[in-house]
Amino acid sequence: MNLLSGFSQPIDQSQQNFRLILKALSEPGVPVRLTGTLGWGRLGAAATAVLLTLADGETPVWLSPELADGAAVDNVRFHTGAPLADSLAAAAFVVCGQEIGEAQLLEVPCGTEISPERGATLVLQVDHLDRGTTLHLSGPGIETRRDIAPSLPAAVREYLLARTRRFPLGIDFLLVCADGLLALPRTTIVEER
Repeated sequence: MNLLSGFSQPIDQSQQNFRLILKALSEPGVPVRLTGTLGWGRLGAAATAVLLTLADGETPVWLSPELADGAAVDNVRFHTGAPLADSLAAAAFVVCGQEIGEAQLLEVPCGTEISPERGATLVLQVDHLDRGTTLHLSGPGIETRRDIAPSLPAAVREYLLARTRRFPLGIDFLLVCADGLLALPRTTIVEER
């Protein structure tokens, strides 16, 4: 087993990061910096901090094969107690990188009319949060419009622009790079101009 450190002050750092994640979700497109960890294996610092803060024994985590090295798997299990999902359809948290494709996105749970809370949170490791093509955001938490430019995989970009599922169904996206996080909740309207 290849155990790495989690939070050095678990209560304080979990609370601080939880507040930052809530800020990012309530103000889509506003970047925040998560603290307290260096990352596990191929999981970057922000992805690791998200899992340490939000994952627990009742939230199955699916790690993409590209990120599921021994260090990531061992530490997710040890530090969070979260079960590792065998399939995307069984996950509460999906953690992946630039390799995610359209077929995989369609497998990610988006909730049901009766239980929309069963929609997954997709933690997407990207190369940059500010060096991609500009997208325009509107909706709850945005006064008029907010512009972002993360480097997104083509499949994710198309998914966000199309948003074929009506609210309250959908996937909440947490885009992470190094220690940075930018959220795109399912309520956010994403357009390009």
